[in-house]
Amino acid sequence: MNKITKRTSQLFLKAGIAVLLLTVATASAMAQMTRGSMAESGKPAAHAGQQPINNLPNPYVTERNFGSLPDGRRWGSVSAINVDIDGVHIWAGDRCGDNACAITPDINPIVKLDPNGRVVDQFGAGQILWPHGMDVDSQGNIWIADARVANQNELRENPAAANIGSAVLKFSPDGDLLMTIGTPGEVGDPPTHLTDPNDVLIAPNGRIFIAETHGAQFQGEPSDETKSRITMWEPDGTYIGHFGEYGWDDGQFRSPHSLSMDSQGRLFVADRGNNRIQIFTQDGEWLDTWYQFSRISGMYIDPSNDMLYAIDSETDENYNPGGWRKGLRVGNARNGEVLYFIPEHMCGGNSGMGGIGCMGEGVTADKDGNVYGGEVGTIKGVTRFVPRLIP
Repeated sequence: MNKITKRTSQLFLKAGIAVLLLTVATASAMAQMTRGSMAESGKPAAHAGQQPINNLPNPYVTERNFGSLPDGRRWGSVSAINVDIDGVHIWAGDRCGDNACAITPDINPIVKLDPNGRVVDQFGAGQILWPHGMDVDSQGNIWIADARVANQNELRENPAAANIGSAVLKFSPDGDLLMTIGTPGEVGDPPTHLTDPNDVLIAPNGRIFIAETHGAQFQGEPSDETKSRITMWEPDGTYIGHFGEYGWDDGQFRSPHSLSMDSQGRLFVADRGNNRIQIFTQDGEWLDTWYQFSRISGMYIDPSNDMLYAIDSETDENYNPGGWRKGLRVGNARNGEVLYFIPEHMCGGNSGMGGIGCMGEGVTADKDGNVYGGEVGTIKGVTRFVPRLIP
């Protein structure tokens, strides 16, 4: 509360102690409301001066419904998506025709698509509940961030779902489980547990980075479950430590939602709850913060040319006010310049919690610059964006 001057105090006394108490209560309520509003908007002070970037050229052709699943399966939500080491095939984490795999243990959620959208490999049945983030390491192994545990309704339908979720899983290209970080089915702290891991990234030297927690972006006050941290692990899964915590300041996060790394070895973190990218060294030292790519759900940096693909599935006037639009922003990871903007597509509803139209949550790109978005919400599956007019 602001400091009360002697003259103001005398006025309050004349008006009666009841007025003073009412004033204190009102001020406290307004302070809570202000902080809550700030949390809802997800807008740190530094974001206020950033003009929305919505009107850049779009040199891409949008191709909805890329890829067909085997056995007549329909696509579910897809946020985990990554290009294979061959630069051609695409790995996608399908949430089993819906938005979770808890009650469909016979379906393989991880599929590999060829350039024509045909499934050429699949695995993971009964091992993954909610595929959320993905990376493919230099040996072609597939890493999956399984971002939550089963809820009570899911457990009633399939009690075995108690043993999956809230872990990071490493699979061979053939689908053999090679490593598990965390205790599947349980949340907690390293070195034995993870809490709702959003994404995983494997650095060229093999170090493992994991972004935790998913729900922090919606919290106005942190709780014991609000981790909002990046944990670091040796290539063999030995815990190193972590950096970051809940908050709005540089070096803090409100749900680190996606990870990527540029050719210099800098770690890029999509701090979705704060509508920004933060950049760190591999030891967790903060380097820079960028607001020009909007509210980012998924991010991919092409290591061959440092093209940065930042996909925004959630923007609306509540969570990212100020005139921003959902879409895919393509830029330069070396200097932060945004070069192109692919606007949201109309979908008979919206992605995220509101706003206009749909855009994917996960993103990757192949060696020819074709971009793939993993869709969640009103529409599902994969969208491909084909460059037609890029020099």
